[in-house]
Amino acid sequence: MEGLYFYCIREKTEGVSAFSTKGIDGKGKVFTIPYRELEAVVSKISLEEFGSSKIQKKAQEDPVWIKDKALAHEEVIEESMSNNKVLGLIPMRFGIIFKSKARLEEILDKDYSKIKDSLEKIRGKQEWGVKAYLKDRKKFEQVIKEKNKTIKEKEKEMAALDEGMAFFMEEELKEIISREVEKNLANIAEVFLKSLKKHAVEAVENKILGKELTGKRELMILNAVYLVTEEKISDFKKEADNLNQGMQAKGFYLESTGPWPAYNFTSFGD
Repeated sequence: MEGLYFYCIREKTEGVSAFSTKGIDGKGKVFTIPYRELEAVVSKISLEEFGSSKIQKKAQEDPVWIKDKALAHEEVIEESMSNNKVLGLIPMRFGIIFKSKARLEEILDKDYSKIKDSLEKIRGKQEWGVKAYLKDRKKFEQVIKEKNKTIKEKEKEMAALDEGMAFFMEEELKEIISREVEKNLANIAEVFLKSLKKHAVEAVENKILGKELTGKRELMILNAVYLVTEEKISDFKKEADNLNQGMQAKGFYLESTGPWPAYNFTSFGD
């Protein structure tokens, strides 16, 4: 039994060339289903292989399979963005499947106004991601310890105590240092966020990712995305470069990437 795997919605285009990217199953053709002023980008898939319960089971048992399929999903969306200079596109989250064209059209009809509003919101704009990292937490802690009067006073007190009392104060001192480090990192991340937000229509802070997800040794302190108008892109990128260069000496660096499908600034398909 066949169903339709749903990648994205975009404004209807004329004369779009055929997709070169294969569907999520690695063999099916990607095509569009027009609906009024919109078109849904889909491919046919086997419900036996890609039913929602099947995908959930695969997610738990075979992370490599899920990663490969998520990449295929993203590749279709990226081609959908690029071909024929599409004006607006709403990406779908991974794993949305319809059993029939009629059911897909029913949803498009139900949410038509919402979709049009979302497309209008992102028209002429791009999503850019910025992540900030701390290279060496221990070095940063040392800088905080040298500058913070409370910490320096506690260290002097601890040096004058006997070994037993010093142990308890050491634990207290560790907590103080940790709080000060986190506060300073949050302040630095806020500076990054606000500096770039000046060149964006909107900004969203996403969850900080652990090292097991980033694959980096450095600590992530900011994970933000920005919606930027096309005429502001060069200013935004220049600001990101300047921030990166200015903070390198202090042990931080920024990574800016884009443009991405506007996952963070469209609500349909959540």
